[in-house]
Amino acid sequence: MRRMGSLALFARLMTASLSGQARYPGSALMLTVGQFLGTSIEVIAIWALFHRFGNVQGWKIGEVALFYGLVNCMFAIADALGRGFDVLGTTLLRTGEFDRLLLRPRPLALQLMGHDVRISRLGRLLQGLLVLAFATGQADIAWAPASIAIALFALAGGVALFLGILVLQGTLSFWTIESLEVANMLTYGGVEAAQYPMALYARWFRYVLTFAVPLACVAYYPVLAILGKADPLGAPDWMGLVSPLAGFAFLAAAFCAWRAGVRHYASTGS
Repeated sequence: MRRMGSLALFARLMTASLSGQARYPGSALMLTVGQFLGTSIEVIAIWALFHRFGNVQGWKIGEVALFYGLVNCMFAIADALGRGFDVLGTTLLRTGEFDRLLLRPRPLALQLMGHDVRISRLGRLLQGLLVLAFATGQADIAWAPASIAIALFALAGGVALFLGILVLQGTLSFWTIESLEVANMLTYGGVEAAQYPMALYARWFRYVLTFAVPLACVAYYPVLAILGKADPLGAPDWMGLVSPLAGFAFLAAAFCAWRAGVRHYASTGS
């Protein structure tokens, strides 16, 4: 019953957030279009790269487009759900509004996830879906039930991973606000890095993206499984079937750090 009550609360918070934005449809539409057009510049850059040089170390534009589309869908959903953690230090802690959330008898993380669900993230999500459609045609991807299941599993793991990064960013706010820009290296920088095959990067960077922030586990290995392509780095074929679990493990570790941060928190007193 408590779980159902928490889920109902999350649904109500999310509905209230979306309803508030819907009161200004022009603004919501412009922000959504802005997200779509802003991320489209990245698509044009990738197209220009492959148009100029052709294949890049054996990777075709359709295959890289699959990386791009899947990763941007992951981040769009996580960014919509994790907005509360993103603004925790700059808004909620400074104004003392966080104290009000602490008084409510519901999970704190769930309240933050429903705090500010942004309609504008639909722009990035739509763009990611369009790129996935482009990748399907360019790479001749046969979306069999097995490949669809892998893609959905990778999507869920990727959402968990990016949400975990946002949770860590919010956790950092309990100690300092000025260093939050460092966390953007993991969010937006992570999105940029995961949009390309890991085989293109230096060995030390591949280790970081596999074992520290497991972006390769939610994007690179599942995409190889969807494409039916052997890993040039030598990973086994079954890797993409289980690697998205790393995203859920990362989220669990992030929430452990979150609980430590909440215990460290001292009220503003105002």
